[in-house]
Amino acid sequence: MREITATGQNVEEAVESALAQLKATRERVDISIVDEGKRGLLGLFGSRPAIVKVTLKPDAIESAKNFLQTVLENMEIDADIKVVKEDDRNVVFHITGEKMGLLIGKRGQTINSLQYLTQLAANRHSQHYVTIILNPEDYRERRKETLIQLAGRLASKAHHLKKPVSLEPMPNYERKIIHTALAENRHVRTVSEGEEPNRYVVIKPKRENLLS
Repeated sequence: MREITATGQNVEEAVESALAQLKATRERVDISIVDEGKRGLLGLFGSRPAIVKVTLKPDAIESAKNFLQTVLENMEIDADIKVVKEDDRNVVFHITGEKMGLLIGKRGQTINSLQYLTQLAANRHSQHYVTIILNPEDYRERRKETLIQLAGRLASKAHHLKKPVSLEPMPNYERKIIHTALAENRHVRTVSEGEEPNRYVVIKPKRENLLS
């Protein structure tokens, strides 16, 4: 986190000087006025420059990583975090170390909850929404295959029973896997219902199949 103290004939000039040094916009900084300054007699005698302290806010990814590291330390999990930026709005945190099973939790509940909180930390000051994926020991790849298989089984169940089948609450990332896996299925359609972080997928038989 970068912080500088700047001066100017007035507060506005001091702030502009600080922004130029940091190469940042006002939205990216916190501004604290140390001294509003004094113009002085005739603008010369007894004058005192304005002083401001300007701190550059951490970006979304840095905020998310700092938050995650703090949580891992509190959980007494010694892990390395490798940040892979897929694009400006999608970032994967690859996590390696011991106790990854503890971090993932039963059916991924712990890692999904932590991912949700990490994403909140990332977007607290972000100018655009950033999606954070936590991927301990390639868990997400294994989970994707499991979800695709699960989607197929439950789609068959919904089709044969001719009634909707609801899945457990999942993060947006996992719901997309279900939707994509069944997008071309002739017998069912999928919708997401509920409110975050308890939003879930419902697999519904297509109407034409109910009428046949």
